[in-house]
Amino acid sequence: MSFLNEMLPETAEAFGQMRNSIFKDGFLDLKSKELIAVASSVLMRCQFCVDMHSQRAVAAGAAKEEIAEAIAVAMFIAAGSQIGWTNLYKENIYDKIFETDKDEDKEEEDCCCCCKD
Repeated sequence: MSFLNEMLPETAEAFGQMRNSIFKDGFLDLKSKELIAVASSVLMRCQFCVDMHSQRAVAAGAAKEEIAEAIAVAMFIAAGSQIGWTNLYKENIYDKIFETDKDEDKEEEDCCCCCKD
């Protein structure tokens, strides 16, 4: 964060204080918080964060298997989100797309901006 330290030192300091207030034993122990951070880092696709929080999780007592399970949880959430996003407005979008009795003259009121002229 040297760029932020240089350009916005107050913001960098606040970020560091936030980190310090979170990554300590509390209602959750440090190992659990680091495992959550590993899973979150995977979902955010931040390789640097995955590396850093995995190392910190190990230092806090996490085993390789625990890190692997945290990553597996992140994978499950990512996969499930790709399945679930198609259920808009309590209707599966694919059911709507492939309706056989679709009215061709139906106004495009539900359409996004990409299909309007």
